[in-house]
Amino acid sequence: MKWRILLLILAATTLLLTACGGIKNPYNWPVSDFSYTDQNEEPFGLKDLKGKVWVANFIFTNCEDVCLPMTANMKKLQDETNKEGIENIQFVSFSVDPQVDTPQVLYDFGKKFNAEYSNWYFLTGYKQSDIEKFALDSFKAFVKKPEAGDQVVHGTSFYLIDGEGKVLKDYTGLSEFPMEQLIKDIKSLQ
Repeated sequence: MKWRILLLILAATTLLLTACGGIKNPYNWPVSDFSYTDQNEEPFGLKDLKGKVWVANFIFTNCEDVCLPMTANMKKLQDETNKEGIENIQFVSFSVDPQVDTPQVLYDFGKKFNAEYSNWYFLTGYKQSDIEKFALDSFKAFVKKPEAGDQVVHGTSFYLIDGEGKVLKDYTGLSEFPMEQLIKDIKSLQ
Protein backbone atom coordinates (compact mmCIF):
# COMPACT_ATOMS: atom_id res chain seq x y z
CA MET A 1 0.00 0.00 0.00
CA LYS A 2 2.83 2.42 0.87
CA TRP A 3 4.47 1.69 -2.48
CA ARG A 4 1.30 2.60 -4.36
CA ILE A 5 1.03 5.90 -2.54
CA LEU A 6 4.72 6.59 -3.13
CA LEU A 7 4.36 5.75 -6.83
CA LEU A 8 1.29 8.02 -7.12
CA ILE A 9 3.17 10.89 -5.48
CA LEU A 10 6.17 10.32 -7.73
CA ALA A 11 3.95 10.20 -10.84
CA ALA A 12 2.10 13.37 -9.81
CA THR A 13 5.36 15.22 -9.15
CA THR A 14 6.79 14.12 -12.50
CA LEU A 15 3.62 15.23 -14.26
CA LEU A 16 3.72 18.64 -12.62
CA LEU A 17 7.37 19.19 -13.51
CA THR A 18 7.02 18.09 -17.12
CA ALA A 19 3.78 19.97 -17.70
CA CYS A 20 5.68 23.25 -17.40
CA GLY A 21 8.90 22.06 -18.96
CA GLY A 22 10.50 21.76 -15.54
CA ILE A 23 10.16 25.49 -14.85
CA LYS A 24 9.01 26.08 -11.30
CA ASN A 25 5.97 28.32 -10.83
CA PRO A 26 5.65 29.50 -14.44
CA TYR A 27 3.78 32.75 -14.98
CA ASN A 28 1.73 31.45 -17.96
CA TRP A 29 0.95 34.98 -19.15
CA PRO A 30 -0.36 34.83 -22.73
CA VAL A 31 1.40 37.14 -25.18
CA SER A 32 -1.13 39.25 -27.09
CA ASP A 33 -1.23 38.69 -30.82
CA PHE A 34 1.03 41.09 -32.69
CA SER A 35 2.41 41.75 -36.15
CA TYR A 36 5.16 44.33 -36.32
CA THR A 37 8.08 45.14 -38.63
CA ASP A 38 11.55 43.65 -38.21
CA GLN A 39 15.00 45.08 -38.99
CA ASN A 40 14.68 43.85 -42.58
CA GLU A 41 11.41 45.73 -43.07
CA GLU A 42 9.54 42.42 -43.09
CA PRO A 43 6.36 41.70 -41.14
CA PHE A 44 6.98 39.55 -38.08
CA GLY A 45 4.51 38.48 -35.43
CA LEU A 46 3.29 35.97 -32.93
CA LYS A 47 2.28 33.56 -35.70
CA ASP A 48 5.95 33.38 -36.77
CA LEU A 49 6.88 32.23 -33.27
CA LYS A 50 4.24 29.51 -32.92
CA GLY A 51 5.81 26.26 -31.76
CA LYS A 52 9.13 27.95 -30.97
CA VAL A 53 10.75 28.86 -27.67
CA TRP A 54 11.78 32.49 -27.58
CA VAL A 55 13.44 35.07 -25.40
CA ALA A 56 12.23 38.68 -25.51
CA ASN A 57 13.38 42.00 -24.15
CA PHE A 58 12.61 45.71 -24.53
CA ILE A 59 15.33 48.07 -25.74
CA PHE A 60 15.89 51.25 -27.76
CA THR A 61 18.86 52.34 -29.83
CA ASN A 62 19.70 55.72 -28.30
CA CYS A 63 19.51 54.39 -24.75
CA GLU A 64 22.26 55.85 -22.62
CA ASP A 65 22.60 53.09 -20.06
CA VAL A 66 20.87 49.70 -19.73
CA CYS A 67 20.15 48.76 -23.36
CA LEU A 68 23.78 48.30 -24.34
CA PRO A 69 24.58 45.66 -21.70
CA MET A 70 21.17 44.05 -22.25
CA THR A 71 21.82 43.71 -25.98
CA ALA A 72 25.34 42.42 -25.30
CA ASN A 73 23.85 39.80 -22.97
CA MET A 74 21.27 38.80 -25.59
CA LYS A 75 24.13 38.30 -28.06
CA LYS A 76 26.01 36.17 -25.49
CA LEU A 77 22.83 34.13 -25.06
CA GLN A 78 22.47 33.72 -28.82
CA ASP A 79 26.11 32.58 -29.05
CA GLU A 80 25.71 30.15 -26.16
CA THR A 81 22.55 28.56 -27.60
CA ASN A 82 24.43 28.09 -30.90
CA LYS A 83 27.38 26.56 -29.06
CA GLU A 84 25.05 24.23 -27.14
CA GLY A 85 23.33 23.18 -30.36
CA ILE A 86 19.93 24.44 -29.20
CA GLU A 87 17.59 24.65 -32.16
CA ASN A 88 14.15 26.16 -32.55
CA ILE A 89 15.07 29.17 -30.38
CA GLN A 90 14.26 32.75 -31.33
CA PHE A 91 15.26 36.11 -29.88
CA VAL A 92 13.00 39.16 -30.05
CA SER A 93 13.93 42.72 -29.06
CA PHE A 94 10.99 45.10 -29.04
CA SER A 95 11.90 48.77 -29.51
CA VAL A 96 10.34 51.03 -26.90
CA ASP A 97 11.08 54.08 -29.06
CA PRO A 98 9.46 53.22 -32.40
CA GLN A 99 9.50 56.76 -33.81
CA VAL A 100 13.29 56.83 -33.65
CA ASP A 101 13.97 53.12 -34.18
CA THR A 102 13.19 52.53 -37.83
CA PRO A 103 14.02 49.12 -39.32
CA GLN A 104 17.31 50.49 -40.70
CA VAL A 105 18.28 52.01 -37.35
CA LEU A 106 17.53 48.69 -35.64
CA TYR A 107 19.48 46.78 -38.30
CA ASP A 108 22.52 49.00 -37.78
CA PHE A 109 22.18 48.71 -33.99
CA GLY A 110 22.09 44.91 -34.16
CA LYS A 111 25.12 44.86 -36.45
CA LYS A 112 27.16 46.67 -33.77
CA PHE A 113 26.62 43.60 -31.59
CA ASN A 114 27.16 41.07 -34.42
CA ALA A 115 23.56 39.91 -34.08
CA GLU A 116 22.72 36.90 -36.20
CA TYR A 117 19.48 37.87 -37.89
CA SER A 118 18.55 34.28 -38.71
CA ASN A 119 16.84 33.98 -35.32
CA TRP A 120 17.03 37.45 -33.73
CA TYR A 121 14.36 40.00 -34.62
CA PHE A 122 14.45 43.68 -33.69
CA LEU A 123 10.87 44.94 -33.91
CA THR A 124 9.27 48.32 -34.55
CA GLY A 125 6.40 49.67 -36.66
CA TYR A 126 3.84 50.59 -34.01
CA LYS A 127 2.77 53.65 -32.07
CA GLN A 128 4.36 54.52 -28.73
CA SER A 129 1.05 53.95 -26.96
CA ASP A 130 0.78 50.50 -28.58
CA ILE A 131 4.14 49.24 -27.30
CA GLU A 132 3.44 50.64 -23.84
CA LYS A 133 0.12 48.76 -23.70
CA PHE A 134 1.56 45.59 -25.28
CA ALA A 135 4.46 45.48 -22.79
CA LEU A 136 2.13 45.91 -19.83
CA ASP A 137 -0.58 43.52 -21.02
CA SER A 138 1.67 40.70 -22.21
CA PHE A 139 4.80 40.98 -20.07
CA LYS A 140 3.60 42.99 -17.05
CA ALA A 141 6.41 45.39 -17.99
CA PHE A 142 6.26 49.15 -17.57
CA VAL A 143 7.27 51.24 -20.59
CA LYS A 144 6.84 55.01 -20.75
CA LYS A 145 8.35 57.69 -22.95
CA PRO A 146 8.43 60.97 -21.00
CA GLU A 147 7.13 64.12 -22.65
CA ALA A 148 10.52 65.78 -22.15
CA GLY A 149 13.80 64.11 -23.09
CA ASP A 150 14.61 61.16 -25.30
CA GLN A 151 15.22 58.41 -22.73
CA VAL A 152 12.39 55.88 -22.46
CA VAL A 153 11.66 54.32 -19.07
CA HIS A 154 11.49 50.53 -19.30
CA GLY A 155 12.43 47.36 -17.47
CA THR A 156 15.59 45.33 -17.93
CA SER A 157 14.18 41.79 -17.92
CA PHE A 158 14.56 39.00 -20.42
CA TYR A 159 11.39 36.92 -20.79
CA LEU A 160 11.22 33.23 -21.65
CA ILE A 161 8.19 32.36 -23.79
CA ASP A 162 7.11 28.85 -24.75
CA GLY A 163 5.87 27.57 -28.11
CA GLU A 164 2.28 28.35 -27.15
CA GLY A 165 3.08 32.03 -26.67
CA LYS A 166 3.02 32.06 -22.86
CA VAL A 167 5.52 34.00 -20.78
CA LEU A 168 6.94 31.49 -18.31
CA LYS A 169 9.65 33.38 -16.46
CA ASP A 170 11.73 36.54 -16.41
CA TYR A 171 15.43 37.07 -15.73
CA THR A 172 17.58 40.12 -15.14
CA GLY A 173 19.20 41.28 -18.37
CA LEU A 174 22.00 43.20 -16.68
CA SER A 175 25.15 42.44 -14.69
CA GLU A 176 23.80 39.47 -12.75
CA PHE A 177 22.51 37.89 -15.97
CA PRO A 178 21.75 34.22 -15.12
CA MET A 179 22.99 32.67 -18.38
CA GLU A 180 23.30 29.12 -17.03
CA GLN A 181 19.79 29.09 -15.57
CA LEU A 182 18.25 30.56 -18.70
CA ILE A 183 20.03 27.99 -20.90
CA LYS A 184 18.82 25.22 -18.58
CA ASP A 185 15.24 26.52 -18.74
CA ILE A 186 15.39 26.83 -22.55
CA LYS A 187 16.63 23.23 -22.80
CA SER A 188 13.80 22.05 -20.56
CA LEU A 189 11.31 23.36 -23.14
CA GLN A 190 12.95 21.72 -26.18
